Amino acid sequence: MEEPELIKEFKGTIGTLKLNRPERGNALSLSLLVELHLTLKKWEEEDSVRVVVITGNSDKSFSAGYDIAAIPTDLTPEAVEILKTNNPLELALDSVKNFPFPVIAMINGYCFGAGLNLAMCCDIRIGADHIKVGMPPAKLGLIYHPEGFRQFIEVIGMARTREIFFTGHTYQGSEVKSMGLVDHLVPINDLSETVYRMAEEISKNAPLSLKGMKKIMNMIGKHPILDSEDMMKAQTLITESFNSDDLKEGQTAFIEKRKPVFTGK
Repeated sequence: MEEPELIKEFKGTIGTLKLNRPERGNALSLSLLVELHLTLKKWEEEDSVRVVVITGNSDKSFSAGYDIAAIPTDLTPEAVEILKTNNPLELALDSVKNFPFPVIAMINGYCFGAGLNLAMCCDIRIGADHIKVGMPPAKLGLIYHPEGFRQFIEVIGMARTREIFFTGHTYQGSEVKSMGLVDHLVPINDLSETVYRMAEEISKNAPLSLKGMKKIMNMIGKHPILDSEDMMKAQTLITESFNSDDLKEGQTAFIEKRKPVFTGK
């Protein structure tokens, strides 16, 4: 039986997605991107995953980038329809960026091009200290898409985005951290433990708080000064949290000096 391009694993309310094309450096094929989008869409609808971890199914590679030469095979009718009207790369990146709960990139190997863009769309990036990363479009004669630039600028700022794209430089070691491309660098043997310890900590927090805070932060990412419509949306989210059972549970647990049990209501 052929291995799936995207491996899905669960541990409590933590869902892990492993890019699984090791023979191609976990490059992002059309079918893999559509599957990533559909999986996150399903998890959003089920509302049972509180933290997502995205990684490569290999210590060698997180993702080599966009596999423009990959020919889609065995696509579901739903995937075929999606490809007719959507750019699969932009669709998948948007699904990661706007997934209602936090997403952590566990960068366990080299990470280039669209693979690095995928990591930028995650809320938190934790990498092994041996990784190499870079954006090579200028070395290939390509111009990157505007939304991709925005996703980088939001994370690392305009000046560093210019340097990364204009030079096409490959960063490694402490350079990766100093350029803001990861939040934490740890030895490869400590990577999984570090990521899942953080994921576990996040997963125990109030679901309404996590969803509301991520939504508001994404609004600010697009428009640092919120307009009246976005301010109203933010205020609605805040009001819902004040009226929630989770707030009452959090306050009670604090007084009783115990861990809260949140229900997302």
